[in-house]
Amino acid sequence: MTMLKQGDKGSEVKRLQNLLGIKADGIFGPLTRKAVIRFQLYNNIDPDGVVGNQTWAMLLSTSFKNEAIDTSSDSSEQYFRTNYNQVIHKYYLPESEYVQMKLKNFYIVLHHTAGTFNPYHIVDQWAKDNRGRIATEFVIGGQDHRTGNDEFDGRVIQAFPYGNLAWHIGESGSGNMNKTSVGIELCAMGYLTSDYKTYVNSKVIESQVITLPERFKGYINYHSYSDEQIKETEKLLRHIAERDNIDLRLGLQQWIKKYGPNRAFDYHEEAYYGKAIGLLSHGNIRKDKTDVYPDPRLVDMILSL
Repeated sequence: MTMLKQGDKGSEVKRLQNLLGIKADGIFGPLTRKAVIRFQLYNNIDPDGVVGNQTWAMLLSTSFKNEAIDTSSDSSEQYFRTNYNQVIHKYYLPESEYVQMKLKNFYIVLHHTAGTFNPYHIVDQWAKDNRGRIATEFVIGGQDHRTGNDEFDGRVIQAFPYGNLAWHIGESGSGNMNKTSVGIELCAMGYLTSDYKTYVNSKVIESQVITLPERFKGYINYHSYSDEQIKETEKLLRHIAERDNIDLRLGLQQWIKKYGPNRAFDYHEEAYYGKAIGLLSHGNIRKDKTDVYPDPRLVDMILSL
């Protein structure tokens, strides 16, 4: 297939525009490039705005409904790339669904969604629910626990702009923790029964079940975090630590070394009261939460930080 880029014209550009579902004028201008980038982001292709073999192959094999393209051609509105070569997709909540406030962050808190593998759907649910401004800044997509669909595996979404916040911890002993922490949601279902069923009674395929060396909060089987999720979580943690000047060696890493993984990921009173800074799990802060759990690969990653 012919490689296409901004500035090209002709019938192949028209064909591209038809596949993208945008006005087919045969001119590869800024708006066509923006549509290409949106398609590449959606399909986890490097978003360079150039239509090469990989993008053509995906275009010809995928049914894609493009959203309306606005008049802006600035691709930075759709994604940004960190110093760790990680592409972070911007998929922002309505302004009414987060708090427009900038404070110094002292904590990064890991959660898992106990829900869909699709990070866009997680943000959509937050936008539609009636719980108020509850969200995390970042969501990392996973695998469908029923089918193995990995379309969004490792996809990193930013749910609201940097410098803002939302309530993601819930009740704690510190009035400022929600305001001074960054939340990351990993798309995973959480604990499983002995026959690999989730809390909503759906069955997890065996390839996505992890059996821990010992029970954690009463359960030994969990829906596994994927290798891509762990890899992208590490990159994201390093980016946030650099951005917000947070020491990743504090919190979970300290406790893993001191107590071992299970005790490290369990409730800690000093975390509840906001006295333990650095990298924490939601379960460190709340006794009623199981997220996240001590997956050995996640433990190794945290120790490597």
